[in-house]
Amino acid sequence: MAPTPILRPALAVFAALTLVTGVLYPLAVTGAAQAFFPAQAAGSLVLRGGTAIGSTLIGQAFKDPGNFWGRPSATAPAPYNAAASGGANQGPSNPALVDAVKARIEALRAADPGNTAAVPIDLVTTSASGLDPHISPAAARYQAARVALARGMPVADVQRLVDLHTEGARWRWLGEPRVNVLALNLALEAAAAGKGG
Repeated sequence: MAPTPILRPALAVFAALTLVTGVLYPLAVTGAAQAFFPAQAAGSLVLRGGTAIGSTLIGQAFKDPGNFWGRPSATAPAPYNAAASGGANQGPSNPALVDAVKARIEALRAADPGNTAAVPIDLVTTSASGLDPHISPAAARYQAARVALARGMPVADVQRLVDLHTEGARWRWLGEPRVNVLALNLALEAAAAGKGG
């Protein structure tokens, strides 16, 4: 049976749109991204000895007291799981959120008992994606004394690294100043290695 007059143009439009939106457009966008933003298009990977040790776009679960800790992640089954990106979607009146924040504050206080400063909010709440690689400069400064003590470094040196790794607002107006936790921890390792530590 011959195709009806309506079916033939519909199939032609379907094939054309599949070619344009499913093949040509993705190839053009991917090619442009790789040409103009090669690092970002490749995942903004951080390499050490040719091996990827992380990405500047996705947080990591640093637990050692000699490292800065990132924003908590709500992803499962492991923190910073990009395949399960998403927030906890708990409102401020949700008892589970209140309990989680209290537990995180207690953990931070236990890790640094001498620190009586107010805990920055981004150290006890998750981000919308659950993958945030940045913390606020206040969250980094809050942890500086603990990190310095664990690494045997002067607090001033650690604070200087925080200042050096504080990124300003994008294009000077978009967003807030932030510190990439992976970059800061790698700078700490380099500083410790430079001093023979």
